[in-house]
Amino acid sequence: MSRVQRVLAVSALALLAACSKKSSGPLADVTASERGFQPSTLQLPAGGPGSHTTVSFLRTSDDTCATDVVFPDLKIEQKLPLDQVVRVEVPTDSAKTLAFQCGMGMFKGKVVVTAR
Repeated sequence: MSRVQRVLAVSALALLAACSKKSSGPLADVTASERGFQPSTLQLPAGGPGSHTTVSFLRTSDDTCATDVVFPDLKIEQKLPLDQVVRVEVPTDSAKTLAFQCGMGMFKGKVVVTAR
């Protein structure tokens, strides 16, 4: 094996090791807390006919009414258990704005699907 091949092999192993490390906590695109949904706007690229993207929600506080996430236009309502990631599939087939809110409608946000 040449020196260049050894360097490439070691670099590839280091990259694989870095990618396989587990995160220190649950990951979420949107966090629900006493301040509402953060970020309140999430931008996603359109993916073409029939495409969907998963948006993850994580409730981090009991001091909030955001114990559910509701997408009224999609007729989706999901409970947000404390400290558990909840994944919601949203359509990204075309440019659109998908509003979401807590169950009481006090905290609001939106997913903006942008054209390619």
